[in-house]
Amino acid sequence: TWGTGDQLFINDLFPKDWNSFFIGRDDEYLKAPSDALKAAFFSEVANLDVVYVPRFDADRGIDGRRISYWNAGLGRTTGRDAPMIADKPDDWFEDDEWALRLFRNVGAYEVALYGYDGFWKSPGGSDPETGRARHPRLQVLGASSRGPAAGGIFSMEGGWYRSADDDEGDDPFIRNSELRGLVGFEREIAPNLTGGLQYYVEHMLDYDAYRASLPTGARAADELRQVATVRLTRLLMNQNLKLGLFLFYSPTDDDAYLRPNANYKVDDYWTVEVGGNIFLGKRDDTFFGQFEDANNLYVSVRCGF
Repeated sequence: TWGTGDQLFINDLFPKDWNSFFIGRDDEYLKAPSDALKAAFFSEVANLDVVYVPRFDADRGIDGRRISYWNAGLGRTTGRDAPMIADKPDDWFEDDEWALRLFRNVGAYEVALYGYDGFWKSPGGSDPETGRARHPRLQVLGASSRGPAAGGIFSMEGGWYRSADDDEGDDPFIRNSELRGLVGFEREIAPNLTGGLQYYVEHMLDYDAYRASLPTGARAADELRQVATVRLTRLLMNQNLKLGLFLFYSPTDDDAYLRPNANYKVDDYWTVEVGGNIFLGKRDDTFFGQFEDANNLYVSVRCGF
């Protein structure tokens, strides 16, 4: 995983499966498969990873087929009655993606620079004539740092998202350019109890141009979106039982998402887990609030060999 975020991604622009994440599958399945070529170069100065994707790999996003979502065009929550249909760039070697990471250690800190050229991974616009979702061009430059501080691990990450098809921010049908930032801290609170905190922001650029371009009566998105996260992990029974809680809370959207879980290692082969995905929100058109009717509990049994 590129970057320093815990379930928050700025410079990791490889495809994600959000349906899997929101219905309780193992976290490892959040990373969707991708057909890509990777080259790695090592030197005493720095190391370089280069990833080439010959045909755009989009996120497996929420489109109404598995989980209902807020349909801005219809002004209501929809599911299979009105699934999101996206026109995805699909030409080999023309609709491609490049991702680069230049990284090294500076003292006790890991530092990295990132670059990406491709498309918005989740739909970042729509076609006003057909109503279909679109994946406009996207270019990203970013940086991150992680290292020890105050008895724990401190991390920082940032990125500039350039919406290449709407440089001026005056096209209401294409997502504006953004600045994104993240700071995090994790440490052991007590024996077998660890905690982590993160604060994440998205700042829309050219906000005045965006507001001026909106049709009459259309609701404007916020210029600044903030999200705070808390992770608590407790190990019991000779570390065979792991209790976890991950909380997302957005003070700007006034919504939240809780992921409690309990994982028990029966033996060297079998693992049992129970957990839930709980969404809270005052409005149906906020990111987590739109999924309030998708609250779920899950049970999984896994055999590894």
